[in-house]
Amino acid sequence: MQRIFSFITNMVDSFRLNQEKEDFHIIAENIDSGVVFKGTNLWILVFAILICSLGLNVNSTAVVIGAMLVSPLMGPIIGLGFGIATSDIGLLKKALYNYLFAGIVAIVASTLYFALTPIHVAQTEMLARTSPNIYDVLIAFFGGLAGIVAIASKMKGNVIPGVAIATALMPPLCTAGYGLATLQWTYFFGAFYLFFINTVFISLATLLTARLLKFPQKQQLDEKLSKRTNRIILFITLLTIIPSIYFGYTMVQQDRYSQKALRFVKSEIAKHPTKNSFLLDHEINASEEIITLIYGGENISKEEIKTLEKNLRDFDLEQSEIDIQIGFGKKEEDEINPLAAELLSKEQRLQEVEETLETAHQKLDSIHEINILSSKIFKELKAQYASVYSLSMQPSIEYTDSAILEVWLVHIKLENPLNAEDETRIVSWLKERVGNNNILTHYEVKTLNPLERVSRFLNPSSAQ
Repeated sequence: MQRIFSFITNMVDSFRLNQEKEDFHIIAENIDSGVVFKGTNLWILVFAILICSLGLNVNSTAVVIGAMLVSPLMGPIIGLGFGIATSDIGLLKKALYNYLFAGIVAIVASTLYFALTPIHVAQTEMLARTSPNIYDVLIAFFGGLAGIVAIASKMKGNVIPGVAIATALMPPLCTAGYGLATLQWTYFFGAFYLFFINTVFISLATLLTARLLKFPQKQQLDEKLSKRTNRIILFITLLTIIPSIYFGYTMVQQDRYSQKALRFVKSEIAKHPTKNSFLLDHEINASEEIITLIYGGENISKEEIKTLEKNLRDFDLEQSEIDIQIGFGKKEEDEINPLAAELLSKEQRLQEVEETLETAHQKLDSIHEINILSSKIFKELKAQYASVYSLSMQPSIEYTDSAILEVWLVHIKLENPLNAEDETRIVSWLKERVGNNNILTHYEVKTLNPLERVSRFLNPSSAQ
């Protein structure tokens, strides 16, 4: 029994923060220094805005992550929570002013960028910031807890950069700027709501942690003012979290619907094809509860459609609508006359030609992109290893018993062999450069004839 009690005591002690807590004055100075946007911090903010806007514009996850790491927006948000927790009115006012200043600068700068850029299509990186829900609230709260605990600890580690990535403060602001520039208000309000969620719950996490660690108060507030402050905090928290709960519930319901609809398609359609037709593709619109089935072959009869609609009940999809579309199918003879059939045939052939041309253009574009990438990688590799004089790269497909993998075949010609460490380093670098962990490399060392060896010995610079 004593051993169990001792074990539990040790476990509880392991979670205590007091032993590693930094001196309060150092914590306060660190937070205060990160609040103000002037000089270096201001320029870093401007650069982070531009980096993030470019990353969202070209749909580059790596660039967006880089902008999150560079961004100093976390400073005033933590300052808000810390100022309230310690009753530091001066810090609170300063944090609020700089928070509003930084937000306005970010939105204005990103709006100007998206107004001037020739690319106006909303990419996936941007769309991911327009539909916040309760899960974003949890991410912001736990991220804020991690951030303030790291700041309050003597052993800070690399937590702050991770918190900056997890909570994603800069991308929502830049997405809001995109919404303003393109007058797409759903993007603007959705992204700005996400930024507001991050602000409120990072500050709330900072406030609760600071009070839990019993940081000293800069000034003592009277009971009436203290209660009023707590009511305001509670009101803002509820005002922020309630819409996110609704959006989270909607997302979960749509996900459940999509799963049920997919089971319906696989079980009822794929396993039991209709007479004289086959399923080409399907689309599931969870928000409107519409299942679109695209068939090839002959037209689907009314009886077959009724059977499909009846089978919806087996999957709890009674309220769903089935939209039947015919791909390259044959209409019933009594529905079209010979002239219409001829026109339909010509239209189908024209569509097939257009699709062939589009496929050819895509292949040419893909080859062009591969050539550009290979040229850049060769120059970068040559700068690191002067022995490299040739490089060829080609994406390929690897088939295994369990999976189909996309791999890159890389052939490197060298004047001198590399050691194992350099070869490993090159492979790791190539994985990051092409964005694929499946890299197959082959090294070929050039064999020099005696005349070339003498030339290289007499003139070493010629090897470069």
